[in-house]
Amino acid sequence: MILFAQILVALFGLFLIFVGFLMLLAPNRMWKTLNKAASTPQIHFGELTLRMIPAAGLIIYASHSKFPEFLQILGWFMIGTSILLMLLPRAWHYAYAQKCATMLPPYLIRLLAPFSFAFGGFILYSII
Repeated sequence: MILFAQILVALFGLFLIFVGFLMLLAPNRMWKTLNKAASTPQIHFGELTLRMIPAAGLIIYASHSKFPEFLQILGWFMIGTSILLMLLPRAWHYAYAQKCATMLPPYLIRLLAPFSFAFGGFILYSII
C-alpha cells in the first residue's frame, strides 16, 4: 500500500511538471482547458474525483516523506476542497473557473509555468 501511494505521489509530481511544460509551450491550450473546468457535470465531477486520487496518496505516504506535515495537510486540503466543490452548485465552480480564465490570459499562464515545475519537483523531492 505504501509503495502504491508513493507511486501515486510520484505520478502527481510528474503530472505537475508536465502541466508546467504545457503552460510554457501551449498556454492557449491550457487557457482553453481552464475555461472548460466544471463546464459539464461529467467534467466537474470527473476532475474533482481525479483530484482525490493523488490526495489519498499524499495522505497515505506522508509519514514516509521528507515533509510529512505538509503532505498530510496538502492531501486533506485537496480532498476537503474536492468534496466541498462537489456539494456546492456546479455553476459556482464553473463561474469561478471562468473568472480565473479571465484573470489569467495565456501570457500569464506561460509566466506561471515555473511554479508548476517547482511544485512538481518539490513533490518528487519530498518522496525520494
